[in-house]
Amino acid sequence: MLWEHVDWVQFPALRHKKNKNMYYVYVIESQKNKDLYKGFTKDINKRLKEHNSGLNFSTKNNRPWKLVYCEIFLNKQDAVNREKYLKGSWGRKFLKEALKNYLKNK
Repeated sequence: MLWEHVDWVQFPALRHKKNKNMYYVYVIESQKNKDLYKGFTKDINKRLKEHNSGLNFSTKNNRPWKLVYCEIFLNKQDAVNREKYLKGSWGRKFLKEALKNYLKNK
């Protein structure tokens, strides 16, 4: 579960796990072929279950999926903009650098 490793002192805005104004930009990795998929949602745990249940057309053929990166926003438009950025060339470069140790150990 996503909340297991959250430091509530560093992130006081996250103390209320069901905060209705939180949006998640996430990256999941296919355990089948190591592809990365980027998206955004209001409920990260539910969304990951949907991906792994085959409910998403774009990800159903490469199941199972694992959450490898997540950012949390308090504004929906900020989350949408960040998702678009991560899907672009500069965003892919950012993720490659941010996840370099994880990806190197694969």
